[in-house]
Amino acid sequence: MSTSSNKGLKAGVVILSLLLLGAIGYIVKLSSDIKNTNAELTQTVSEKESVIADLEALKITYDQAIAEKTGLETELEAERQKVIKLLEEVKKEKANSAAMGNYKKRYQELESKMKTLMLENEQLKQENEGLVQVIDSTNTILFEEREYNQVLLGQNEELSKMVDEASKLSILNLKTGAYKVRNSGKEVETERARRADVLKVQFTVAENKVAKKGDKNYYVQIIDGKMNVLGDKKTVHFEDQSLTYSFETTVDYNNSTVNVSETLKGSDFEKGLYHVHIFDGNELVASQSFSLK
Repeated sequence: MSTSSNKGLKAGVVILSLLLLGAIGYIVKLSSDIKNTNAELTQTVSEKESVIADLEALKITYDQAIAEKTGLETELEAERQKVIKLLEEVKKEKANSAAMGNYKKRYQELESKMKTLMLENEQLKQENEGLVQVIDSTNTILFEEREYNQVLLGQNEELSKMVDEASKLSILNLKTGAYKVRNSGKEVETERARRADVLKVQFTVAENKVAKKGDKNYYVQIIDGKMNVLGDKKTVHFEDQSLTYSFETTVDYNNSTVNVSETLKGSDFEKGLYHVHIFDGNELVASQSFSLK
């Protein structure tokens, strides 16, 4: 009885020992699996953070490149949107090594495209800088040319004024007075108003080699002692000015000296001071006065 009990006890101990060893082995394996899983999870989380960091850096690179405005903005913006989309996917994704592997691969593709675009963007930037230098140089030349043209324009204006001044005709030797016309036709100068038959105006148009040839018109204005304009009393208008004149005389000018003599017939001339004015257009070019008693 005692022997059987001992054998049963030994068998139980052996079985318990085996069970204990099995439990210990399972616990060790489970602990190892948990440790491996935690390590894998930690690694996966670390990879996710790394991918997120890389994608954010990639986005910043595109932001800076787009801001440089090299002309490649459309292509850069399209790739930037791809980066933003992938970044949003990665942030939402739970830690998963298989998914992270896929994301890393997609990131590498985006990075490769970015490098290509950055090279192209840099080339365009250099070309643009070259163009800016050319434009600056061209603008400098154009500015200098404009300055030179302004100087020439000023000189031309001055020269034009000088030519205009030089081409003006001078009126010389103006002589005015009243005359009695005898039956023979001879004219005798008089200072008596009641004896005067005509008022005579004589002047010389001086020689001028640079003046324009052709007919030249002058307006002659004769004003009597009562400030009446004698003769035709016609009025000509010059923009905001007007002139009432006694008669108009036309000179056939050929750059040589021309003597002009005109008469204004009348009767019962007023006594007093008479004023004679010669106008070239609206410009007074000569004047003289005489008196009748």
